[in-house]
Formats: sequence, structure tokens, C-alpha cells
Amino acid sequence: MKWLAIVVAGFATFLSRISFIAFGNQLELPAIVERALRFVGPAAFAAISIPVVLGGDGVASFGEDLPRIIAGTLAMAVVWKRRNLPLSLFAGMGSLWLLLAVF
Repeated sequence: MKWLAIVVAGFATFLSRISFIAFGNQLELPAIVERALRFVGPAAFAAISIPVVLGGDGVASFGEDLPRIIAGTLAMAVVWKRRNLPLSLFAGMGSLWLLLAVF
């Protein structure tokens, strides 16, 4: 019975995801939804990166968290200036790795 539930849930998930690929160009979204979807990438980026910068306690310390703060600030500057999320990920992670190697 467990396997049936797993297969049905997997199939339902697959159908819900493939529907956007198969029928996405036939679906006309309202302008307000299209405008809101532009903010999904930056919102996901912020949701992933801010807890990492602030640490587990929610407060950034300028001692051990300094490389993460600098890298996060650089990534935010790249997003703000270039409006390119993948470039900001490369800039942020590259600078974080470099700063962690130095500090």
C-alpha cells in the first residue's frame, strides 16, 4: 500500500510539472502574474543566501562571518548592477571561496 501511495504521488507530481512544459506556451498569464514571476529568482536567491550570511542564530558577527558578509554583499551588488542572477551566483561563490582561502 505504501508503494502505491508513492507511485501515485510521484505520478501526480510529474503530471503537474510536465503540464507547464507541454502547455506553457498555450497558456496566457495575466500581466500581474507575469510581473510577479520576475521576482521569483531574486526572492529565491535571498531566501537561500541570507540565512547563510546571518548564521544559525540570525545575527551576523563580523569575526567569523566576515567572508560571507563580503561575498553576499558582492553578489547583491552584481544582481543590482547587472540584473543577472547566474553571474551573481558565480561572483558570490567565487569571492566566498577566495575569501575563505585567505582568512
